[in-house]
Amino acid sequence: MATIRIPPRTLPDIFYEDPEPVEDDMLQARPINRVAGLLYDYYDDRPYVFVSDGGFVMYNEEDGNERIAPDCYIAFNVDVARIEEMANFWMWAVGKPPDFAMEMASPSTAANDMGHKRDLYARIGIAEYWRLDPTGGDLYGQPITGERLIDGAYVPYEVRAEADGSVTSHSELLDLVFSWNEAGGFDLLDPVTRRTIDKVVIERAGRLVAEARADTAEARADAEREARLAEQAARQSAEAQLRALQDENERLRRQSGQ
Repeated sequence: MATIRIPPRTLPDIFYEDPEPVEDDMLQARPINRVAGLLYDYYDDRPYVFVSDGGFVMYNEEDGNERIAPDCYIAFNVDVARIEEMANFWMWAVGKPPDFAMEMASPSTAANDMGHKRDLYARIGIAEYWRLDPTGGDLYGQPITGERLIDGAYVPYEVRAEADGSVTSHSELLDLVFSWNEAGGFDLLDPVTRRTIDKVVIERAGRLVAEARADTAEARADAEREARLAEQAARQSAEAQLRALQDENERLRRQSGQ
């Protein structure tokens, strides 16, 4: 698929009103930062993938109030540098909608996420829509809900209850597994290894493995050194005993010859 490049032109100066802040948005902040942070890191080295957890998706060139603010969204095959110069994601300038949108549940937003936003995301053509519920399902009905757009309507992905108590669902678009468990909250997993994509966790695990290997190597070296010392001590003792025996034999020989 060819990358969509935005021509260098002045965007229209359209007026829009700032929205009222969400009263319970602090409840969403930590889990949004967790998931968005994983996605930022995962796509950090891919120059044509735009990831954002802020700003508006503007979908009406004539009316700036025709906009929506996903908690996180991703667009593939786009001119990232040009989009970052904009105040928001102007769909008519980018040439496409985002491919992925995510909402994090809160009491004041849950109904809108499952109703108006879901309908709007389908209408403007967002290919995947994910809803994550940090309460474990009190607000959305389940911790993770992922849907793909088929013939203009969202069709849900399978949600699995895992043996370890976690809940998972696979995103075909991202080829990642969304995971939630009561103790650790949300994570994103590699679909093959089923391990986190969190670089910090991976690097920490790598350091622990390296340290364990170093400790093992050091312990092995210590054991080998102790074995060599023991062998040397045993050899020296045997040699001393042999010399003592030889000396005693020599003494007896001399006595017998007198």
